[in-house]
Amino acid sequence: MPANFEYYKIFYYVAKYKNITQAANVLMSSQPSVTRSIQNLEHELNCRLFIRSRRGVSLTPEGELLFQHIAPACEHILKGEEELESALDLHGGTVYIGATETGLHCFLLERLKLFHQKYPGVHIKILNNSTPQAVADLLAGKTELAVTTTPADIGKHLKSTRVQSFHDVLVAGKAFSDLKDKSFHLKDLKHLPIIGLSKGTMTYAFYEQLFLSHGLELKTDIELATSDLMLPVIKHDLGIGFVPEALAKPALESGEIIEIKLEDSIPERHICILRDLQRPLSVAARQLLKMLK
Repeated sequence: MPANFEYYKIFYYVAKYKNITQAANVLMSSQPSVTRSIQNLEHELNCRLFIRSRRGVSLTPEGELLFQHIAPACEHILKGEEELESALDLHGGTVYIGATETGLHCFLLERLKLFHQKYPGVHIKILNNSTPQAVADLLAGKTELAVTTTPADIGKHLKSTRVQSFHDVLVAGKAFSDLKDKSFHLKDLKHLPIIGLSKGTMTYAFYEQLFLSHGLELKTDIELATSDLMLPVIKHDLGIGFVPEALAKPALESGEIIEIKLEDSIPERHICILRDLQRPLSVAARQLLKMLK
């Protein structure tokens, strides 16, 4: 059928207002132009769509049938245009972010607060996952940006930008308070119950490599799926564990946990922003990325 969308859009407004002049005003067109478009549409569809009268126009049975289908289609398209315009002006839209626990609490949340204050109409959806899952979600197109920590095994299509460094500290619950004023080497920890993230996580790989560099094997007594479980488990005196200093600080200051001093240094780690270079960013995601760097 050769009729184009513009004809159907004009048909929609004339049928909606039952008045050619009013439809022309809404369309910012002229009455003759609207009349001509309706005539062209009737010619192409080979049927009469409107009955003209002094009071305006009314739909023929054929026009009623067509309007039942055209109305919802036009309204969806017009709604889409409206939402797109709103998103482009950052008055709407959604940005999808993947974030690890450390990336979320040590970096992202404060920046999201500023972003939300500046663009309150933009919806924010956060997927809180491990680094491997955050990378997988980014590659699958489920998120536009990911905030992760090093080390990270990323694909060649992903761009990684380091935005903040952090250090881990070794901490324990109050039941281990006798260790507070002592210093330890990594080799001394084999006699203590170690809490760590499960194999397959980047944090586990980081500490496995750290222990190997000192000729040691990392053996954890309790394995956790996600890093948000570390502090609660440590606070309940189930063992010792490595936690980002920024996350441990409140509990250290309140006395809920203690820091165990290590003679062996723990290498610095970084929080990174990842994006897929093969996928375009939404306007909201581009603006957020600017604020994160």
